[in-house]
Amino acid sequence: MVAICYPQSRRRRWWRVMLGLALIGVAGCARSDDRIEDQVQQMLADIERTVQQTAAETGLSALDPAVADALRTVPRHEFVPKELTGAAYINRPLPIGEGQTISQPYIVALMTQLVDVEPGARVLEIGTGSGYQAAVLAELGATVYTIEIVEPLGRRAAAVLERLCYDDVHVRIGDGYAGWPEHAPFDAVVVTAAPETIPQPLIDQLATGGRLVIPVGPRGGVQQLQLLERQENGEVRTRRVLPVSFVPFTRDPAD
Repeated sequence: MVAICYPQSRRRRWWRVMLGLALIGVAGCARSDDRIEDQVQQMLADIERTVQQTAAETGLSALDPAVADALRTVPRHEFVPKELTGAAYINRPLPIGEGQTISQPYIVALMTQLVDVEPGARVLEIGTGSGYQAAVLAELGATVYTIEIVEPLGRRAAAVLERLCYDDVHVRIGDGYAGWPEHAPFDAVVVTAAPETIPQPLIDQLATGGRLVIPVGPRGGVQQLQLLERQENGEVRTRRVLPVSFVPFTRDPAD
């Protein structure tokens, strides 16, 4: 079957019509469109509640409407294993195979809002995973360059993104430590796995005014979500945002 790709605004309307037809419940019963809409709205309500609860730490008092609309539009159930589609819109991380997870929707929303992506932005993502974060960034109008070191995950994510017509997401299989210098500088860098220290190449590839959001900390220990921003004078300002728990940042042993 040939996929028919629509412009972004039309794709959003199309997803709202098709959402209920695409999702099959855990018990094998087709979900109604209203039921899926309810699940999406509940997910957004849960995210908004958590944003407010963590406002003192993050500095964000409310979920940005553009980010909420992107989360509302991206069919999260397409990015999780079929046996977990019934849990796709619950505000928690889910396993996606190969020892990896799709991040909690709140964390996706938080990281997306922190980098403050605008239409036309060029974004680097390290850790494609399921492809969901990349799709959310693309819905905001960004061109996304995303790198995944686990080949089966990367190829699966690329196939899903292609099927869903996210033509502005470019997937590379490989070690993300060195970034993607051919397409630098980036207006935003989003890292979805935790290194013990921030890779310098990712900082170097930030544009002036660009933001990098990354979890940093030891494997199995307490990690801190950090936000870096390159100032007009070239200085990079860093602040800690929130304690988090991410899978470890993986390197290619050959590098």
